[in-house]
Amino acid sequence: MTPFTTLTGRAVVLAADDVDTDQIIPARFLKGTAKTGLATHLFADWRTQPGFPLLTGGDANGAQILVTGVNFGCGSSREHAPWALVDYGFRAIVARSFADIFKENATKNGLLPVALPGAVCSQIERAINANPATQLRIDLPSQRVTLPDGTAFGFEIDAFSKHCLTSGLDELGYILSFADRITTHERR
Repeated sequence: MTPFTTLTGRAVVLAADDVDTDQIIPARFLKGTAKTGLATHLFADWRTQPGFPLLTGGDANGAQILVTGVNFGCGSSREHAPWALVDYGFRAIVARSFADIFKENATKNGLLPVALPGAVCSQIERAINANPATQLRIDLPSQRVTLPDGTAFGFEIDAFSKHCLTSGLDELGYILSFADRITTHERR
């Protein structure tokens, strides 16, 4: 995985609550186990709707941060959802809350889930809606999201996920980082 320390990038608002994993990437597109090529099916059933923020050629092109509502990633536990989001180019999701399994799958695949209070998310959404070119800065080591005007908001993340994300490690990579110590222990 690519280490995640700080990200300054454009954000797009998906004003919806309870976005489930089948809406993120419909089950009919889950025939493979590769993490690539899924972006073309991200929000496939919604992309045809006029005004959907992730329309091809729209303001979302090049966005690295998705700002959304409550309970993002609910539904089944498919890893394809964070795979599709990462394949599209998203590095972080800012939401009012996340489904627990999605949150775990996201961090294990290099996607930072940032949960912020509703009022804070509303303030971020207003800034983006006023200017779609707005860039947010997300600093994982200091656990802060900053608007262009300097207004900053803190967020929580568990220490293990933070370590893995900042180091660019998945769980297997973390275990393998102790290979020398494991081998020494086995020899003893």
